[in-house]
This record gives sequence, C-alpha cells and structure tokens, in this order.
Amino acid sequence: MTELRVLRQDEWSEWYGTLIRAFGGVPESAEEKELYASLTEADRSIGLWERDRCVGTAGAFGFRMTVPGGAEVPAAGVTMVSVAATHRRRGLLTTMMRRQLDDVRSWGEPLAVLTASEPGIYGRFGYGAATFQINAEIDTDRVRLSVPDGTDDVGLEYAAPAEVLDACEAVYARLVPGRPGMLARRPGWERVGLLDPESKREGASPLQCVVARRGGEVTGYARFRVRPAWGDEGPRGTVALTDLAGLDPATRAALWRFLFGIDLTSTLAVAGRPVDEEWQYQVSDIRRCRPALRDALYVRLVDVAGALTARTYLAPVDVVLEVEDAFCPWNAGRWRLSGDAKGATCERTSDAADLALSVRELGAAYLGGVSLASLGAAGRVREVRPGALAEASVGFGSDVAPWLPHGF
Repeated sequence: MTELRVLRQDEWSEWYGTLIRAFGGVPESAEEKELYASLTEADRSIGLWERDRCVGTAGAFGFRMTVPGGAEVPAAGVTMVSVAATHRRRGLLTTMMRRQLDDVRSWGEPLAVLTASEPGIYGRFGYGAATFQINAEIDTDRVRLSVPDGTDDVGLEYAAPAEVLDACEAVYARLVPGRPGMLARRPGWERVGLLDPESKREGASPLQCVVARRGGEVTGYARFRVRPAWGDEGPRGTVALTDLAGLDPATRAALWRFLFGIDLTSTLAVAGRPVDEEWQYQVSDIRRCRPALRDALYVRLVDVAGALTARTYLAPVDVVLEVEDAFCPWNAGRWRLSGDAKGATCERTSDAADLALSVRELGAAYLGGVSLASLGAAGRVREVRPGALAEASVGFGSDVAPWLPHGF
C-alpha cells in the first residue's frame, strides 16, 4: 500500500534521493543539491510513500510565464517527477498527475508547464509541445558572421559572473515581457545560471562572463566555458555557450561576434536557443552550423477559459472550440473565444462548434509557436465550419517564437 501526501521539509533528502536514483543515481555536487533544496516548494510537492520509503516524487514551482500579448500568467512548473523502478506499471504516475492537476486548479493557476525527459509520457495527461529550441555546433574557422550597423558601438568586458549578476538579471527582466514562454525570475532562480560544478564542465574552464555596454549601461551578457583542445594542425578548442541575452540587435551581434572570435577555438557549441534568433541569418554558411531542432516546453491548460482570456490574439478571432479533456473534465465542452490584440473573452456556449480538438492541441498552440493549421493538417484539429481553422490559426500566432530560457 502506498500513501500520497504533501512533502514535509524534513523528508526532502529522501524524496530528492528517490528522484536522483530514478534519473540514474549519479550524485549531484553539494552546490547543486543545496540550491535545489532551497528552490523546492515543499507545500507544492507531493511524494508517494510505502511505509517509510519514498517511491514517487512530483513538484510544482510557482512561476509566472509570459504569454502572447506580454502578460505574465501564473503557471505551475511541473518538475522532479519520478517513480521508483521497483514500482512501475502500477498507475502511480497517473495518481500523482491526477492529484497535481487538481492542486493546480485549486491554486487558481490556469496553466501547467513542464520539460519532458521522455516526450511520450505526458501527452496522455494533456500536455502539448509548445516551444522548440535550436542547438548548433558552429565551425567558427569557416563560418563568418555579418553584423548590423551599430555593433562597433558596443563595448565588451570580462567580469566575474557573480559580480555582475544583478546587472545581468536586470537585462533578463527587461526581455521577459517581449517573448512568450519566458519565465519571470523568482528570488533564488538567478543562482541557477551561476551553477558551475566541476563535474559538469567536461574538461572545460570554469564559467566565464562577458558583459556588453552602450553609453555606460549594461545592455547584454554572455556566459560560457572554453574547452581547450589541440590537433596536429593546431588549436581546436570549443566555446560552450550557456546563456546569452541582449536588449538590442547590435548588442546581441557584438556578443555573438566575440564568441566566434575567441582565440585558440574553432567550434562554438550552443544549446537551447530561440528558433528565430537572428544569428542564423547572419552566418555565411548555415550548414556548417549544424542546427538541430528540439522540443522544449510542454503546456497544459488547467483552466481553458482562464488561459485563453489571459493572452491576446494576433488577429481577431471569434470561434467556438469543442474541447476534449478526459483527464480534467471541467474543461470539456464548447467554449466561445472572442478576442483580438487588445484582449479576449472565453465562455461556455451551446452554439455549434467551429473547431474540435483536445486540450493537448490547445496547449501546443497556446504560446503561438505551433500553428493550429499544422495541427489540423496532421489530423489533430477537426474543422467543423469551413474557414474557421485558417482564421483561428492566424489569431493564435505570435510575431516572435516562444522560448523557454532555462529548464526547471
């Protein structure tokens, strides 16, 4: 028999140990463990216990996430989900997901979001892949970067990452409203970007930081490591980018140009970047950058009406959605969504449906990075009223690609 209950603070070490074992059992550094102990919200975390042993874990951070239109909407950041290998195929994950979504609803949070270790798991609980990211390995010996006017006006300087943390966080905070999927940084989360355990460096240097200035103001930063290497033909080092942000195109171009030109290196490895980031259109040879697309943030509408009214729409929409949601039946049924760039309303209706879809497709399209038209072509959205799919697809779009800046 197992007991599902809210985590007590004095149970955290065993609870977290169950999670670590489920992900392979490799111990984390003391620095990492201390940070995640401080970030865990015990009253938003649950555990499955068999007598005095923890056999399942799940948590939910209390985030605020930018949605199309710039509003910051409460979102439960689902995290630290695991079931002990000895207790698989007993429905324990479903039990935790059921409890967690009930809790999120009771907290009044219209969205739940997560990053999936195995993407096939969470679709059955209503989560849809809503943001994607670009990874790349750029051959900086052979790829050149063209930069916009004003790039030479940006000054760069090395700085200890911790010493300029406040200035970097100020840059990040100014960027949050401008891109769906970004998370407003809660106290303590700024430390995640400074994590630098030697076990994670893979032979690279300690974390380095460069800040960009224009007119005396910090307008951007890049954090990275350098992994030296030598071949018969000379130096073959790699720059591993961990974070880059800039308030304007010239600042971002200056930071990318710097990374391309670090001495004794020939590769720039980047991961988790926005799919519409401009460096892809400034390089001389995109093939030699070896870009790769990967899924990132999965979104689940916990409150359909609350979520759809929290965002704005790129073009006017007036559509009746027939939503299927077996796992959260309070969302099921027909909803009339009316909205534009100024705001929206969403209410239950008995009117005939224009589109029929599951809550998973709504989650995928919610941030504007996955089009309803594409989901329709895939057979996952059914058009009932001719023309409704194209109209809604344009309205649900976003002029910038949604992006998750960091995991959780």
